Amino acid sequence: MNAFSAGSGGPLSLPAISRRALLRGSLAGAGLLALSACRSAADSSPGADAASGGAASPRRGGVLTVGVGVDFTPALLFAQSANSLLQRLVFNTLTRYDEQLRPQPELAKSWEVAADGLSVTLKLREDVTFHSGRRFTADDVVFAVKNLQNPVRSAQLRSTALTVADFRKNGDFELTLVLAHPVSNLFDLFEFMIIPDSESVEDAVAGTRLIGTGPFTFTDRKPGSSLSFARNEKYWNPGRPYLDGVEIKVIPQAETLLSSVKTGQTQLTYSVRGKDVATLKDDKRFRITQYDTGAGAFYIGANLSFPEVQDKRVRQAIAWAIDRDRLVQQALGGYATVSSVPWPKSSPAYREEDAKRYHHDPQKAKALLQEAGVTSLSLPLAHQSDAGSTAVAQILQYDLKQVGIEVQLQPVDSPTMQKQLISQSMPALWTLSHSFSQAHPATLAVSAYPFNEAKNTSKFSSPAYTEVVQKAWNRSDADSPEAKALYQQVTDLLLDEQFIIDLAIAGLVEVAGAQVRGVTLNKYSYLNLDDAYLAG
Repeated sequence: MNAFSAGSGGPLSLPAISRRALLRGSLAGAGLLALSACRSAADSSPGADAASGGAASPRRGGVLTVGVGVDFTPALLFAQSANSLLQRLVFNTLTRYDEQLRPQPELAKSWEVAADGLSVTLKLREDVTFHSGRRFTADDVVFAVKNLQNPVRSAQLRSTALTVADFRKNGDFELTLVLAHPVSNLFDLFEFMIIPDSESVEDAVAGTRLIGTGPFTFTDRKPGSSLSFARNEKYWNPGRPYLDGVEIKVIPQAETLLSSVKTGQTQLTYSVRGKDVATLKDDKRFRITQYDTGAGAFYIGANLSFPEVQDKRVRQAIAWAIDRDRLVQQALGGYATVSSVPWPKSSPAYREEDAKRYHHDPQKAKALLQEAGVTSLSLPLAHQSDAGSTAVAQILQYDLKQVGIEVQLQPVDSPTMQKQLISQSMPALWTLSHSFSQAHPATLAVSAYPFNEAKNTSKFSSPAYTEVVQKAWNRSDADSPEAKALYQQVTDLLLDEQFIIDLAIAGLVEVAGAQVRGVTLNKYSYLNLDDAYLAG
């Protein structure tokens, strides 16, 4: 078996790190309690060093109040959605990436991937219990994988979970996952897959009981209003968490959320609109941190079952019509990067020339529409009904009108829009933000609903797309020249077909009160409060 150390490499590691060094994980030296956040190099307010706890000694006690714009949807617990902040409060994952996408130990303390990429052996922590008091064992990993394989869970990484064809246990704390074929995004699965309690999983998706192994226990839920969590006194991470509890408040109105932040009723949020964040960045009462993981990318989707957008020249015209710079500055407050591709700069699939492929050129857009024989076009554009999404949609509406495309805005609440995305029932055009470009490039095209090569929201199908995506996914090497050449083929096809029209890459923007320290997010925006505390 090829082996590598979790502390020295990962699936997307630097070329200088050998494959042998990459495929074995070890708890020793991994620094689990000091996992770095996936933050940008420059935080925009004084006290940014407080994120790592460097400005003060950790203090026990207190309840952290987190403001969110969208209510928890229990049925989407195992999917990445607007609910994702709470997953890591209650649950753990097997591994967690650091900033360089190198897997670090969590419930799996070490691992070894076979040289042929057809199996991975996990050694698990032996000191973990569920909130119910039941001991965590290899059986719970088996259940977690099978749970994601269940189509009812709507888990975006289901295709990767389905490659696990067999389980071989060697006692309660060692397990080998046997794969049907090599997959280049195996550790994406381990980062994404929360480990639920098998005895209460149906209660979890009903929203009545959430039992995991994480730092906080679920205590109460008031639908549409709040969720409450208390410290897990028997947490396996020594001395953690510092906080007594967490209160998540649902505040869908942008102005009300901003007011709650300013008055200190909300101490932490990722839901403040970009233009509102700009009003806080010079206020010493707050720390503004922009995550650069590319966990959110704004886009226009086209549903190809509608004849008006079946000609790719029409979709390309839409791509040329949008003033992305104005969108970023006016609607997103500058907290995003203009891009024609889904990849953040940290991705091995990123190339600057691809990101700049489409820019604001109304004349080119009009020429393409004329070439496609389109003299006038009227289309619906669905968008989330919150104020930030509405501002984005209004800019798109204006830009498209300048090239002769009239769009009627259709505001939809977030849970309904998520259901439409999953069920492929979007109108001809919609705008949302997508994820899954922040980890391994193949994950986007086999997992994200807008891009899934087998079944996507746009109902786009192409043998060429399927072939190159499968080649990029069905391999164990993630950073070889051959793999990168495949990523480029995926990018070229996306840029040409434009069934998803990427506009801007934006990670989450964290707004925290100056007293909030030690907060991090994982690559799937799970909120990690193991080391968080409220400074005096």
